[in-house]
This record gives sequence, structure tokens and C-alpha cells, in this order.
Amino acid sequence: MRISLNWLQELVDVSISPEELAETLTMAGFEVEDIEDRRPWASGVVLGKIIACEQHPNADKLRVCQVDVGYSEALNIVCGAPNARADIYVPVAVVGTFLPTIDLKIKPAKLRGVPSEGMICSLAELGLAKESAGIHIFELENPELGSDIRPLLGLDDVILDLTATANRADALSMVGVAREVAALTGASLRIPEANGVVIEGKESPGLAVEISEPQGCPIYIGTAIEGVKIADSPAWLQQRLQAAGVRPINNVVDVTNYILLEWGQPLHAFDRDRLQSFTGTQDISIGVRFAASGESFKTLDGQNRKLQAQNLLITASDKPVALAGVMGGEDTEVHEDTQNLVLEAAIFDQATIRRSARAQGLRSEASIRYERGVNQAALTTACNRAVALILEWAGGTATVQKMASSGDDLSFSRSLELRLDRVHLVLGQLKRGQTGRSKYLEPEEVKNILTALGCEVVATEKIGVLAITVPPYRYRDLEREIDLIEEVARLHGYDNFCDTLPSKTEPGYLSPEYAAIRNVRSAFRAAGLTELMHYSLVKTEGDNQVVLANPLFVEYSALRTEMLSGLIDAFQYNLEQGNGALNGFEVGRIFWKEEGGQDAHPTINGKQDAHPTMKEADAVAGIIGGDPTVWKWQQSGRDRPLTWFEAKGVLESVFQELGLSVEYQSDSSHTRLHPGRTAALSLNGQHLGVFGQLHPQLQQEKGLPEQVYVFQLDLAVLLGGLGRCSNSTRKFAGYSSFPPSDRDIAFFAPVEVPVVEMQSAMKKAAGSVLDSVELFDEYRGDNVPAGQRSLAFRLIYRADRTLNESDVEPVQQKVRDILVEKFGVSLRS
Repeated sequence: MRISLNWLQELVDVSISPEELAETLTMAGFEVEDIEDRRPWASGVVLGKIIACEQHPNADKLRVCQVDVGYSEALNIVCGAPNARADIYVPVAVVGTFLPTIDLKIKPAKLRGVPSEGMICSLAELGLAKESAGIHIFELENPELGSDIRPLLGLDDVILDLTATANRADALSMVGVAREVAALTGASLRIPEANGVVIEGKESPGLAVEISEPQGCPIYIGTAIEGVKIADSPAWLQQRLQAAGVRPINNVVDVTNYILLEWGQPLHAFDRDRLQSFTGTQDISIGVRFAASGESFKTLDGQNRKLQAQNLLITASDKPVALAGVMGGEDTEVHEDTQNLVLEAAIFDQATIRRSARAQGLRSEASIRYERGVNQAALTTACNRAVALILEWAGGTATVQKMASSGDDLSFSRSLELRLDRVHLVLGQLKRGQTGRSKYLEPEEVKNILTALGCEVVATEKIGVLAITVPPYRYRDLEREIDLIEEVARLHGYDNFCDTLPSKTEPGYLSPEYAAIRNVRSAFRAAGLTELMHYSLVKTEGDNQVVLANPLFVEYSALRTEMLSGLIDAFQYNLEQGNGALNGFEVGRIFWKEEGGQDAHPTINGKQDAHPTMKEADAVAGIIGGDPTVWKWQQSGRDRPLTWFEAKGVLESVFQELGLSVEYQSDSSHTRLHPGRTAALSLNGQHLGVFGQLHPQLQQEKGLPEQVYVFQLDLAVLLGGLGRCSNSTRKFAGYSSFPPSDRDIAFFAPVEVPVVEMQSAMKKAAGSVLDSVELFDEYRGDNVPAGQRSLAFRLIYRADRTLNESDVEPVQQKVRDILVEKFGVSLRS
């Protein structure tokens, strides 16, 4: 909230500088984000009167003005404003004045041959508007030429941009901030009151108020005012609204905004004649209810809004006229010809207004305050003060005032007990400079602090226990004993307490699971992948998604069921920005719905299955693509597509670093991946995930390089493999000092038989003497039977002695036999 110090000075005596006040408020929990000192904006600008205005002899769009600023002689000033004329009062920047808003120092000059001794200013040049059509013209009764114009424009002010915590709804008002400043500084407080408000008590025209949703609206006050005259507000009021960031509209609407800022109580004024025309009846019945299905109405911002069941409405004869606590309706707004009003002052439930505003994607100054909690005890005061100001500035007569309430206890009073020993235990010792005083806060100090906050403090029969009566304006905030202790610490100053550590401390450590996740992240980074992070919220695109009941935006209305979409979009975005291929990975969580009691874990196809049970799991996904070479001079500057085996090698290096043995099986079930270049991964017999090349059609749609590869792994399965004893601790194995014996074997094998199955069979048949088996050649084409391929493997045999032919040949024969028997291969060697 923007706090005007001039306005604040009327409510509380502030004797410290703006910087000191900002520091005091920040240390008390109200962060001051900016100090806008307006005083230098127009330093040196004075009030002048144009006594003569003639056309410039050498320029059609310039005028030569004689301006009286109280000097012995009038100033000759060349002005280009179209509204410059004689006998008007204007702001004049004399020679030597610096205007920081436009970074200009006024110097004597000649414009088209005519000397100019200053500048007549517009509001834009003084920092009060973004654009101005011409110079500013004052409407003054007793002008003093040569006087400082800053008080006339509100530029003798300092604005503090203050942010209050969510629990301090009272700080969203000038009165609330003034109370806080008085408590912090000990200054005297002056709360504005509504005096002299008289309700005439006419019965006609009729006004009735009925509440059908007492939980959503516990109190509603409607006041009828007749015979008002719509006009501009006083200049000082407009300046205060502008300083707070509110645009002045007219005297009635400005009063409601003024009370909003002063008391934190939202108000709304209806045009009574428009209400009668809208409802078709002279007797107006104001109601509060939730919206029905299919209802809609147009709000003040000109949008026709489709209402939802959680929208609380203000109705006239059961027709919607306002979105309760959020925004009024366009059909009943106050306009320049308005003569009769109905002024609304109400209390609405916090949660109800929050749901209603979010359902429409609409937040206003009113809804922000209702969501945090409005001071119910000040409702009548704020309403009557608004009525008094409308009668003062717009004329008219207050004829009828009707109030409806839920009938619940509206005393807004709460009593709490505060134990002094509990205060000492929570807050600890003080940094006392004097000797002989207690190391802890004394009872009188605690009492003075709470009294300054507006609490009533009384000693009880219990020793060391105080009875605290919370003031109505802190009713929603001070609910427990610990809240009172926090207030004592806040006002006394957190920096005045000693820094202490717990008597027994234990060194921190990482849990085994988190340490394992760290190792996984480190392994992927070591493989050259950049760690990415995406929101878990995505658009609603399928039945299998977990959809949010109350999303902030349409783009974030559901939880992701897979992680590859975000990685593909990130890859595409980096290419479009000229950053090249993005090889990255992400560790995150996915969410889905379970079907029929079975684990319907989503695949990267995005297939959607509906079931009310929600599930979630952690996953690690990545994307690899682009030219892996750094220098391309050997390729004549052209990109070389990443091959499937190179991409697989990146993933294999991660598994090798983690000490995992992962198996690959051909898989063509994923519609977004290439059917012939996709593998299902398994670890220790469990499904780990999928790895493959993006489908060429998807690659073309996204404008990606020729070959891009993705993977998504189940993090729980991956961590389970890391948790095995053989993987958790690396053991050193010495190298054999005896030479190996190698044999090659070549054969024709059916294309559909995976290499991994043949390797596994060979290892099992050869036993422990077989050290390794690797595929080193594959051929398809001439002289190879149809439906088959030629494969060549190299088998390395090793033992704790030197192997001879009689040791190796029988084992090699077992390998040949198992290949023929199990896979039907045709041996070539």
C-alpha cells in the first residue's frame, strides 16, 4: 500500500524523517519497498500568471508569454502548449530550476530568435502524469504569485510503498498504519470520526435488505441518499487518491475509494434510479446470494462475466447487480447524471470472496482486503463517515438506512491470558546495557507494549499472568498467547534480544534417499546434461490429468502426467532463441489418476484414463540432440545428426557411473517416439522407463534437429537399484596378471531377436570364464538371407591362469550350441 506522509501526519504525529520511519516500519514487520520523495520533483517551480500571450513571429506552434511570478518584471517565456492564454495561473520553472522527471535544467535560451527565461510546466513535466495535452492551469481563489506550487499539487509529500504480511489486514488502511506508527513511536493518535450524520428516516421510496447467505455475508448496510450532484472531488482529495495510485472519477466514487484507503473498508455506490429501472420496481430489495447456473452480468470493467456457483452476488429484486466484495456492475454504476444513491457497506467472508475472485480471475482493491479480513467493528463508522462526506461534497439527503445481520455475536472481543514466564522462555534474554536490571522483559514493559497496541491489560489472581483484551481491529490477528508474544518481540525489537543457540546440537546429515538423488543428479551432469526445472502445472489436455479445482490461470490448470512435453518445449525455445541444442535432464514429480484399482501409471503417449484415485511418483527425464561436435570444419560447417548409439552412450555413461546394469528391449508402443528406435529399459527385472528417438512427424512439427532423443525413468526403481549392497559401496577388483584369450563368432540371426538376449545367453552358457562379450559388426544386404542380419561378436575369456586351446574351445562350443538351439542362428564361423 502507498502511504502518503502528509495524510499520515493528520492521523498521527510523525516527528522522525521518512527514512527513519521506513526503517522503523521495516524492522517491525512492514517492509517498505520504496521511498518516493516527491519534493525534488518541482523544487524551484513557482506560481505564475500569464498576463499577455502573443503568437511567435517565426513559428506557428509557439507563443510568446509574459508571465508574472512576483518579480519586479514579468518573464518572457516561449511556450508551445495549445492551451496557453492570458489571465491563467500556471506552474513556472524559473531559470536555474532542475526538473528530475525529464532530466532538464532550465537555462536562458532563444527559441526561433525570441529569448525565453523559463518554462511553463505541464503535469507530465512535474512527474504527475505520463502524458499531458498542455500546460497545467490552476483554479485558485486567492493566488500568491511566486509561491511554491508543491503544496498546490501535493508535491510536498513523501510516499512510502509498504507491504504488509497476510495476517495484518489492518495495515491495508491509513488508520491501521497510523495505529502501528503510534505504537512504535509513542506519538499521539487522531482517529477520524463520523459526526453529524442524520438519517431522515423517510419510508418512501422503500429500501429493504435481506441476506440469504449469512455465512458469506454476516452484515450488510444499505443507505439511500437523494438529491446528490455529481461533480469533481476537491483537489486535495484527488491528490490523495493519486498519491495512493487510485484514479479520481467523481465526488461519490472518490468518497468510497477514500474510505477504502482510510479505513480499509470497501464500499460501493449504486445509482438508485438505474436499480429501479433494472428491476422494474420502485421498492428495491437488496439481497445476497450465490450465483445460479447460467447467470451472467457485466462488471464495471466492461466484461460480460459468466458466473459460477462459488460467486457471491449482490442482487436487486433477485437480479445480479454486483460481484460481492469484488466489483460492481456496469448497469447500475454511478454516472454524471446520477441524482439518487444506494450506498453499500458490508462484511463478507474471507474464504468466500477468495474463491469468488479466483473463479473469475479477477482481483480488486476491495477483494484483496476482504480476503485478508476487514475490521467488522469499524463497519458502521466507515459507512457513516462515507455518508457524511458524500453529503458534504455532493449534497443531498440521507433518507433511509437499513441493516441486516446474521444475528451472531458481533462484539468482536477476545480475552487471552499471557504468562510472563512463557514470554521469557520464548524470547530469551535482552541485551541490557545497564546493570542491576532484569535480563528479561519486565512486567511493566510487556504491559506498556500491549497497551500501545490498543490492548487492555489487567493483572490476574495468578502470579505472573496477565489478562489481555484484544482490540476489535486486531480481532482476526491476535488469537493465541503466542500471537501476543510475537507482538511483544516485534515492538520491543528483535535486535534487542540476545542471540542464543540450543544447548544440544547435532550435526546435520543427508538422508540416504536424498544422498542417492544427489548422486543421480551428479551423474547426469557429469554426462554433459544441464539440469532443468519446470512447473508441475500444465494445461488441461486429457481425462487422466489431475485437474485443479481453483486454478490461477488456464495455462496452469492441471498437474503434469509426464515430463517430456516440457523438455521438448524447452529444447524448441532454446533453438528459437539462437542458443543451440539443449541437452538437459530434470528430476521432478508426475501425477495421474488410477484406473480400476490398478496402477495406471501414464506413459509418454499421454493416454488418458479416468478414475477418482490420485497418484503421484518421482521421475527423471531428459532430452539429447543436436550436433555433438564442437568444431565443424571437417564437416564443411554442416551439422551432423546425433546417432542413436551416441545418444544411448550418454545414457549408458550415467548408468555406468551409478554402477547399474540396465537392459534394453525393443518397444514400439509409444506414439510420440520412432517405432524402430525406441527401447524399454529394465533394471533388476523391474520396468525402469523408456528411451528413444522422437517421431519424425513430431520433430518436423516442432522444428527440431533431424534426430532428437528423449528418456523418462522411474526414479524409485533407479534409487532401488542404487540401494543394493553391490552398488552402495564400490569395491576394488584387481586386474588379472594372466593374458586373455579372445574368440570371434559370426552368424546369421533373425532380425527380431534382440542382441541383448543373445549376449545374455552366451554369458550364461560360458560361465565365469567368459570375461566379456561385445558386438563389433552388423550387416544387412547382399548375401544375407531375407529377414536376417549378419552379426559378429568378440568373446574375451580370462581366468587366474594362462588359458590354452583345450580350456577355451569346449566353452566356445557351448556358446555355439546355445545360439543354434535357442535362437536358430546359422553359424558362419
